[in-house]
This record gives sequence, C-alpha cells and structure tokens, in this order.
Amino acid sequence: MARNTQVDADRNAPPVTRILAEYIVNHPSQGWSAEVEHEAHRTFMNWLGCAIGASQHEAGQAALAAVQVLEPSAQATVLGRKEKVDIAGAALINGITSHTFDFDDTHLKTIIHPAGPVCSALLALAEHTGASGRQLIDALIIGIDVSCRVGNMIYPDHYDRGWHITGTTGGLGAAAACARLLGLGVEQTVMALGIAASQPVGLREQFGTMTKPFHPGAAAQAGLMAALLAKEGFTSSSRAIEAPRGFAQVVSTKYDWNEITDELGERFEISFNSYKPFACGIVIHPSIDACVQLRQKGVTPENLVRIDLKVHALVLELTGKKTPTDGLQGKFSVYHGCAAGLIFGQASEQEYADDIVTRPDVVAVRDKVVATVDSAISEASVDAVATLKDGSSVHVHVEHAIGSLQRPMTDQDLENKFRGMSDAILGAGQTGQLIAECWKLADIANVQRITELSRK
Repeated sequence: MARNTQVDADRNAPPVTRILAEYIVNHPSQGWSAEVEHEAHRTFMNWLGCAIGASQHEAGQAALAAVQVLEPSAQATVLGRKEKVDIAGAALINGITSHTFDFDDTHLKTIIHPAGPVCSALLALAEHTGASGRQLIDALIIGIDVSCRVGNMIYPDHYDRGWHITGTTGGLGAAAACARLLGLGVEQTVMALGIAASQPVGLREQFGTMTKPFHPGAAAQAGLMAALLAKEGFTSSSRAIEAPRGFAQVVSTKYDWNEITDELGERFEISFNSYKPFACGIVIHPSIDACVQLRQKGVTPENLVRIDLKVHALVLELTGKKTPTDGLQGKFSVYHGCAAGLIFGQASEQEYADDIVTRPDVVAVRDKVVATVDSAISEASVDAVATLKDGSSVHVHVEHAIGSLQRPMTDQDLENKFRGMSDAILGAGQTGQLIAECWKLADIANVQRITELSRK
C-alpha cells in the first residue's frame, strides 16, 4: 500500500488520536477471542520472568539507587527484590529490567518489544490501585494494540532513521493501557495520548549499552504519568499523533494511517507477539538456531574450520559487533551468538555473562564465523555452511527460527524459560506459585497477589 506523502497527510489525515481514544475507552471487556486472551497471559508471564531475571543486574541496581535518591513512597514493587518505590519509579525500574537481558517479547512486523513499556506501567498502577487481574488483562491487550498499531504506521522509515521503536511507541501504549485501567473518558484519553506523544524516547545508537533498556522503562514512566496528568485535567493537542507537526510527521517521513484504523477492535496485534528462546537481538535468532542444528549434526569447536552465514542486511546492521567485550555488547554480536549456539547448544542469559563473552574458547569459535549479506535471504532466515577440518561441510538452512510465529514457543517452553530466570532469585517453590497465578491472572481479584509473589 502506498504511504502518504507529507502534503497528502496534512490534507487528509483522519483524526487517529481521537479514534484511538474512543477505542481505548469504549471497547468492551473481553471483546476478543479466547486465543487473544491466552496470548495476553503468555505475554504477561514472559515479561514478568524477564524483569525478575534481570532484577539483580547492575543496570537495575543503578536505576533503583537513582530512584531512591528521591526518597519515594513505597507504592509499588520492584520485581525480584524486596524494595518498593513510588509507582513512577517502579514503572521505570521494571521497564529497564524487563529489557536488560533482551529476552522479552517481540512484535515481529515492527521489532517492537511491546510488553516492557505497557506491563511495567500497568502493574505498578494496578498494584497501587488494587485493580483486578481482569482489569489488567483488558488494559494490557488494548495498550499493546495501540503501541503496535502506531508502530505499524511508521515502520520501517521511523526505525531506519535511528529511533528505537520500542521506546517511541511504548509511551503511547502505556498511556493507553493506564487510561483504560483508570477509567478515563474519551476526552481525557485524547489528552493522555497527546501528552505521551510529546515524549518519544530512544536512539538506536544506544544498543549494547544500559540506555537501551532505559528506553522501555522511560516509556512506561512517561505513559503512566501522561494518564495521571490527563486524569487531573492536564491538556494537550487533540491531534497530537496526526497533526502536521504531530508525532507521526515528526518521527517519520512515511506513515500509513490505515495501519491504525484497519480492523480496529477486530484484529489484535498481541496475536502477532513472539517470545525469545535466545537472550539477544531477534535478528540473530535464525543464525543461533542454525548453529544449534550444526552442533546436533556433529559440528564441534574441535573439528570446525569456519562457519559461513548468508544473512539479511539487518543482521549486520544491528548485530555486527565482531569483538564484544561484555554481555550487553554480546547481545548485538551475531558472531558471539553463533559461538554460543555451537558450543553450548543454547543462548540463554548465562551464555551472555561477561566472562563467557570473553572466554578464549568462545572467542576462538566466534572468530571462525563469517557473515555475508545476501539479498535473497529474508530477515527471518539464514543459510549456514560449516567447513570441517577433514574437508567436508555441513549445511543448514533456517527459514523460520524457533520462537517465531511459524515455530512458536509452547506454554511449557515459556514456563521453563520463566523458571530459568526466576528460580535462582525467588526459589523454585515461589516461582512455581507465581507461574500458576500468571496463568489465571484474569480471575485474580487483586493483582497484589502477583506482586507479593514477585518479591524476594
């Protein structure tokens, strides 16, 4: 579909800010299929496990220390820890930790990680207000839908310009979710979206640093505050998304309003959410999957000469770091990811520890990986050939990696992933209780049950 030029958009832009506000306020509770409802539970549980798993990381520690300087009231839980802070601080910290490991969900059409901003804002607010699980699930589905529809509207031009789309769209999604949870009216919700639209956050330059996970945290905090400000009568433009100097036309040169309005309330973007089996950038996953398969076919570090990868251009653009020096950089190195897949048969958070990234045997395999851009390869695919010391070669082609919509992680896979992140922090018993509560979240009378089980 042809995208609007700026002149056309100025003249013909529909009132998408108001259209979204009316949807946020008026869409009926449980106005979606059982499959959508189940996906919301999967999304929430995956997000919660990621936040708990990274709760002891130095990025989260630093964020908590910074928030505590402000002497916050104990309103909401810092997941995976004993501390409580104010709701805005909790949204920030939990948003940071949920994305620190780069293990969170992915909306594959836009590469948005939608749960971080939306769930971090929502759970903090819901804990403080004593909201039910039903209210949280409804708001989660709506918030993620808004975030991803806005992302659909501006992707890929917005992303190509250097914006981190998770943060830029996440504030709008968080504002939508919190407006829904607070029961705001249409006019208030228009204002909440407008306030959030003035706070896009995130530069792709920050990938591989602590500031990358800051983006969803800041978006969660911004969206939460936008809804709270609107509730108290704070005003904004009523056309903040579509106006000539509004969000869409400032952050992107190409946009398609139909991506927001088409099948609104009938098609839910959470249905297209995916979950990572590997704790790194999603574009590396086909390559890691291929190297795990090479390992299963008998390729070892000892008999390997080199691995030749044919990849999509985005792989090297986003994850082309050849010599990562720590775990955060390793998450943006297709070379390290392949080494982890071949040596360990997996690429969980443990394989991105600083000492693993710099371990000599890992570096040796990493240096044998050669990645070449091939225009015939899609973002979801890779072609891999391992050349062995005896002169033979082993070929693997991955069309869709494990964790994709075509090969999704099962509910049991997600439970195992959750345990891998939470058992060491909360203990196996408490983790098991928390998993059980996550699956029945919609039936919980007060979400404080979830936050109680999420504390050490």
